[in-house]
Amino acid sequence: MTVELLGGRGGELWPWPGRVFAVGPSHTFMDLADAVNVAFARWDRAHLSVFTLADGRVVTDEETGAEMAGSVGGPIRTLTDIETTKVARVLDPGAEFQFTFDLGDDWIHRCVIGEEKIDPLEVLGIRPDRPLPYWGWGSMPDQYGRRWAADDGESRPPRKPAHPHPMLLHAWPAHELVPELDLSDLRAAIAAADADRFLAAVTGRDVDDALQQVGAGIPMALEQRREQTEPVALSVINRLTVRAGPGDEVLADDLLARLRREPLKGRVVPVDLEMLCTELEGDPSMSTGGYLDLGTGEVYDETATDAMLVGEGAAIDVEEEPDRWLWFHRTDSTEGWRDMASFAQRQHDPALRARLERLIEGKGAFGRFRDLIHEENLAERWYAYSTDRQLGRARGLLADEGIRVG
Repeated sequence: MTVELLGGRGGELWPWPGRVFAVGPSHTFMDLADAVNVAFARWDRAHLSVFTLADGRVVTDEETGAEMAGSVGGPIRTLTDIETTKVARVLDPGAEFQFTFDLGDDWIHRCVIGEEKIDPLEVLGIRPDRPLPYWGWGSMPDQYGRRWAADDGESRPPRKPAHPHPMLLHAWPAHELVPELDLSDLRAAIAAADADRFLAAVTGRDVDDALQQVGAGIPMALEQRREQTEPVALSVINRLTVRAGPGDEVLADDLLARLRREPLKGRVVPVDLEMLCTELEGDPSMSTGGYLDLGTGEVYDETATDAMLVGEGAAIDVEEEPDRWLWFHRTDSTEGWRDMASFAQRQHDPALRARLERLIEGKGAFGRFRDLIHEENLAERWYAYSTDRQLGRARGLLADEGIRVG
């Protein structure tokens, strides 16, 4: 069953917050009272709790019931054992009753039993052993009416802080300074297929701006040093999932398949992603796109189809084997701007982040951005991050065509 409560203080019920509770057949009125007090953040429980039913009966403890009976000049009908009386045994669907907490301050709640039963597993996901609030509205009132920590009821409210908390600027908690990743060392380890050197290059380093590049070496490391590489792979998968940049989800899926020793989704092609990026990110005014050889993984500029430009022996004939070639368009400058905007948002220093965000607005954004990252010694981080975004776009483009990098 459900119980809907609208709460107020000193007889005022509006506008006060409301809550809906799931109450089971074994739950007592004491269970419900405790749940209400928890839901309304009452930490001082040294006060009486009293339920008053529509027919005048009072549900409370025996001593309080006796005192209440004497105070009104005659006996009242009372259910003395609040700790054992079941709510569902006493009240039917649609019944309305009252709950009062603290007979001095009179925190009063209008309570109504819901007309329909609910399946707790379906609605809550669990079968709670106590009444459980699962819906609500309104601001949480303080038990003693305080509006801030030192409110004495007479002082003026404190002023709003002049500066927002660093948390609101994504600069809290402070990040521990971790040594940056040495990209040249990482690339050399991958090129040499040296798992030990690869693991040494990434362990204890800040890899979050180069996850696509780090991920490229994990399959090799898993083959040579699976036990040592598995925790690294899991960490990179989690980081890719959180970062959620271009191609990150694709790489995370591929690495997870490698961990599970499962085949990759789609057609596996030995693509040189860096070469593909070179063509994808090239000047659109010089060429509109290029071709990927799905057999060898080699990448060609569109001019490679023109024998007049490259010579008879170097030309490729796309028409002769159309299923062998994948055409791709070059990326426009919009993606480059998005890379700058994303890089700016990742800066923990709010002043630096704001400067970068201002600089990339309007004409000349790329030049201003370049000047500032050199001024702030961010060039290497920007290179790692922008390269990662480009690799991710290339990986995502291939995935859209059902192709995985082998």
